[in-house]
Order: sequence, then C-alpha cells, then structure tokens
Amino acid sequence: MDALKASSTEGHGSDRDVPSPENLLQEYTELRERFHRTTNALASATHDLKTPLSILNGYVELLQSEKLGPLSDRQREVLRDMQASGKRLQQFIQDFLTYSALETGGLRMHFEAGNINDCLSGVCRLWSGRFQEKALALYFLANDKLPVFPFDAPKLERVISNLLENSFKFTPRGGTVWLHAEPYMWERRGTAKSAIEKERRRQPLSTPNAVKVSVADTGPGIPPEYHVEVFDDFFRLPSNQNQSDGMGLGLAIARRLINAMGGKLWVESEPGAGSKFSFLLPLKPSLNSSTKKGKRNE
Repeated sequence: MDALKASSTEGHGSDRDVPSPENLLQEYTELRERFHRTTNALASATHDLKTPLSILNGYVELLQSEKLGPLSDRQREVLRDMQASGKRLQQFIQDFLTYSALETGGLRMHFEAGNINDCLSGVCRLWSGRFQEKALALYFLANDKLPVFPFDAPKLERVISNLLENSFKFTPRGGTVWLHAEPYMWERRGTAKSAIEKERRRQPLSTPNAVKVSVADTGPGIPPEYHVEVFDDFFRLPSNQNQSDGMGLGLAIARRLINAMGGKLWVESEPGAGSKFSFLLPLKPSLNSSTKKGKRNE
C-alpha cells in the first residue's frame, strides 16, 4: 500500500511539470521574454567584439602596406590568411547582430522609391572580384522593363549578397551564377476572393504587381526534402556539416528580410542540377512591416 502511495505521489509530481491549459499563455510569454533577454545579451557581447576586431584588421592592413617595413613572401601569405579570417569573423558578427535584431523586432523596413537594377548591379560589382578569384562566372543583365517602386535598398542588398554568397560557397570552380530580375504577376493565395475580384476589375490580369528576382547556380543542388529546412536558423545540409564558412544564418536572414518587406522567398533545386533561389517583392509594399518615411530603427 505504501509503495502504491509513493508511486501515486511520483505521478502527481510529474503532472506538475506540465503546464495547465490556463497557464500555457503565461508560460509562453515568460519563455519568449527569456529568449529575448538571452538573444539581447548575446547580441551585446557580439557587438563588443566589433571594436577589437576592427583594430586587429586595421593592423593587418597596415602591415600589408609595408609602411612599417618590407615583408617576405611567407609573411605576406600569413597576413592574407589573417585578413581572410578577420573578414569571416566580421561576417559572423554582422550575421548574428542582424539575426538578433530581426528576432527581437529591432529591425524595421524603410521604403524609398528606387531603381532595383541599380541595387542589383551594385551588389554584383562588390562580388565580382571574389567570383573571378574562384574562376566563377557571374552574369547580370539589367532589365529595362522593371519599374521604379519603393523598397528598402540596404536590406535588399543584404538579401542579394547572402544569396550570392551561398552560390559562391557551394558552386565549384569554373561554375556559373546568374542574377535575374523581371516584372511578375503575383496572385496571393491568402487574399480574400472578393478582394481579388475587385482588384481584377480595376486592372488587367497581366499587369505586373511584383518583381521576381532569382539567383541560379551550377552547384551540387539541394534534395527536395530540405527545401523548407534550408531557410531555418542555423541549419546546414548534412552533406555540408564540415563547411567552415558561416553559421547557417545567411538564408534564414534573407527569408526574414524578404518576409518583412511583404515578399516571399523559395528555392527550386534537385541534386546535381544546381539551385535557383527566387523571391517576390510587391510593387506596393504593405505598411504593416515598415516604418514611416524618414524614421529608422536599425
């Protein structure tokens, strides 16, 4: 009998570990608050690394300039490795700071009318040198059919840069990467039927209401079962677990930024057939995720 009572008591003890339905909301709220505090603390620590790292990178550049004395070939090689490692660490820091700002709601959109061709070509110029060093061909041809429309240029540049970096890392030497943009008619499935019919009465169905941007490569491709997970935080494909570059945040950040701009991002790929990452941006962004013009919270 005593053993039965003890067993019963143990059972009730384990039940107390499970929140009751009326406490679920409180438990969830406390968990979210704890998560935000932890994320903010990590972001603060990460931010504190920026200054000493910038100083170290500055000294490396000073040594490379040979203003402090001539260098041997071996010393130049060591400094190049140090500079490359410093840049990777800077990218890790920037990725995590962006991730923490997105996760805690500290990053807001700032839309301004602009030419998306200029934005895309500017990012291509920044990456052209690295692509040439790896013997990768990078193609982008401006599309004069793209209208001027409001978008957040710095954050769109970050998205394009992340997608190009992803192709750069996984496309073998001698491969090819294409960046393409075109007008697009985006019919949202979640829109109410009456709203769709009203919109169709106002304009022809063929009138573009979005811009589609794609980055395609001749890399190894992604198995279909990972087409959703590849955008998760800190996710790496099982075949790329030994990949030293990045924390698995590049695509996650790109997806969150595109979602915050009212768009959507997806991938089309098959193993051995390369990958094509595409996203849509509405020509008339919703104000739900943006700040008023002139206000920034970055």
